[in-house]
Amino acid sequence: MTTVFSRIIAGELPARFVWSDEHAVAFLSVNPVGPGHTLVVSRLEVDRWTDASSTLLAHLSTVAHAVGRAVDAVWAPPRVGLMVAGFEIPHLHLHVFPAADMAPFHFANAAAAVDPDEQDGYAAALRTALRDAGHGACVAG
Repeated sequence: MTTVFSRIIAGELPARFVWSDEHAVAFLSVNPVGPGHTLVVSRLEVDRWTDASSTLLAHLSTVAHAVGRAVDAVWAPPRVGLMVAGFEIPHLHLHVFPAADMAPFHFANAAAAVDPDEQDGYAAALRTALRDAGHGACVAG
């Protein structure tokens, strides 16, 4: 069964992409726990992270690291959170988000609605930070 992430990757559903390469994409969460909350998603449909190859996991970690550094550059939070949950959508993805405390690690604190213009600004800021860090070839948009 095709996941919502596969539909986003295929362009069937909209998303604010900040990264795209052969194995992964990254786009802003529609229910963010904070500004710039980004999902790093495997292009390959893998349900559980433990079912992914170590090569794919390493690549997703590398992308998440680049996105995390961009989040840090844009918002300068005390920490940049990284989480693999996988209950909400059965398609391997990593959450990268700014964190001042443990609250963002609880998805009950996620926004139910977002301001589209604000999200567009966040995506643009992340793309700029990724380009500035030398990742221009993988920056989406």
